[in-house]
Amino acid sequence: MRLGWKLTDRPPPICDYEGSDYQETFWDAGGRAYEDRCEEIALRRLLPTAGELLLEIGAGAGRNTPRYKNYRRVVLLDYSRTQLQRAQERLGSGNGRYIYVAADVYALPFVVGLFDAATMIRTLHHMADAPRALQQVRQVLRPGAVFILEYANKRNLKAIIRYWLRRQAWSPFSLAPVEFARLNFDFHPRAIRRWLQDNRFAAQRTLTVSHLRVSILKRALPTGVLVGIDSLAQLTGDWWQLSPSVFVRAEALGPSPIASPGEFFRCPACQQARLVEHPGSLTCSACSREWPVEAGIYDFRVR
Repeated sequence: MRLGWKLTDRPPPICDYEGSDYQETFWDAGGRAYEDRCEEIALRRLLPTAGELLLEIGAGAGRNTPRYKNYRRVVLLDYSRTQLQRAQERLGSGNGRYIYVAADVYALPFVVGLFDAATMIRTLHHMADAPRALQQVRQVLRPGAVFILEYANKRNLKAIIRYWLRRQAWSPFSLAPVEFARLNFDFHPRAIRRWLQDNRFAAQRTLTVSHLRVSILKRALPTGVLVGIDSLAQLTGDWWQLSPSVFVRAEALGPSPIASPGEFFRCPACQQARLVEHPGSLTCSACSREWPVEAGIYDFRVR
């Protein structure tokens, strides 16, 4: 079920946050404490109690990374080097726990079946080909791995009311994604469930998040009160999805390969795992492509 999206050999466009002060302006000083705390609650409810290796897709400046404290190692992946540099400044190496990787979600540089968990929070809404991105995520997960996906919900209550009042042209009930700004997409919950199923994921639990993301409410009520209400409303997510943000916990279904001990990176250009380490780079012995490693950041961007 492609819903209008055509899978081609040409990589979809990337929403690049290179040089952006997104963390500082949107989260630190943007009045987003309510949203941040609601997302923290959702992650706490959905994350396994322990794990080995977690892939954080769209890690940005590492806002959520400390919330994965039950994992022995965390790979922070983002297309932007500057966002990863900000994450390094905030988090450091974590005594070797954190691995920083600049890469394209449509060409993940990891061997098949490597991770036992992955998260994609506030990232899918920048995906021009969401099914293709989910396909890549599934490849690098081992059977039984947990995948926590957050997506922007087009069938939210505000959009429905605006549509009924004829204040917006697009229907919140159609399955096709809506691009409300360049490389900013809202998705229908049923489309997300189908894409997960098509890529061998089984949805286990759904939480609806940020129900009260309305400026007048955020000004009128204390943040703690808003968060408390939202925490209760999240629990209705398996029944209906009317909030602007939805979290899904899914399990990667088998059978599928599991990475061999010692395997980690693969060349995103030729898909081979024969990478040779040199000072400041990794070189693929299959295609001779060289991938820089600078200031603790592995750079596997292919475009």
